Amino acid sequence: QVQLVESGGGLVQAEGSLRLSCAASGRTFSTYTMGWFRQAPGKEREFVAAISWSGGSTYYADSVKGRFTISRDNAKNTVYLQMAILKPEDTAVYYCAASPFRTVGVDPSRYDYWGQGTQVTVSS
Repeated sequence: QVQLVESGGGLVQAEGSLRLSCAASGRTFSTYTMGWFRQAPGKEREFVAAISWSGGSTYYADSVKGRFTISRDNAKNTVYLQMAILKPEDTAVYYCAASPFRTVGVDPSRYDYWGQGTQVTVSS
């Protein structure tokens, strides 16, 4: 069982930056692939970024590649999403999720545990 709690969301102007954090409970955090997803009003939840259990592999959605960076600190049971050059279309609730699969995946169904989400609003 893994419990996830996101933080760091807020209101930011376009071109600004934010760093989201996701704190995990449980001693098996380091064995999980971790991902970030987001959901805007009226839209389906979409993949943003994922990182392997060791941090050695990362994968990004095309829409955020070059602007967002995912990282993790297994000693702190925390995964991060550094977001830069934010755009109004990045506005959404951002969720972190944990997957038991070793391969990094974009499909939400591969993730067993989810946080409650944190709101990110980018103003133009």
